[in-house]
Amino acid sequence: VQLQASGGGLVQAGGSLRLSCAASGLTFSSYAMGWFRQAPGKEREFVASISWNGDTTYYARSVKGRFTISRDNAKNTVYLQMNSLKPEDTAVYYCAASRAGTGYAEVHYDYWGQGTLVTVSS
Repeated sequence: VQLQASGGGLVQAGGSLRLSCAASGLTFSSYAMGWFRQAPGKEREFVASISWNGDTTYYARSVKGRFTISRDNAKNTVYLQMNSLKPEDTAVYYCAASRAGTGYAEVHYDYWGQGTLVTVSS
């Protein structure tokens, strides 16, 4: 199983980025997908998750209304559209796959990608 995250980069505060996570080696449509992030010196935290068919989504309070998670099962890809970015959104963003459902705890996730760095300048 491989989860390849991409789309990170340097952006000014107020800007936007779209992260992608391409999955291979698993039946993508059978997995809920999640995004987590880890800021420098902090623990990894939940950002957003989406059910296997895209009908259900969850967001961390800190990103709700600014970030949107979506998926394309035909392309085996999950996305994270990030708008109105803030310096505190600076982190390495990880995608993850869960057979159990759209949980917010890391223990619910079976597979993890390598992460992509997002840096938001003030």
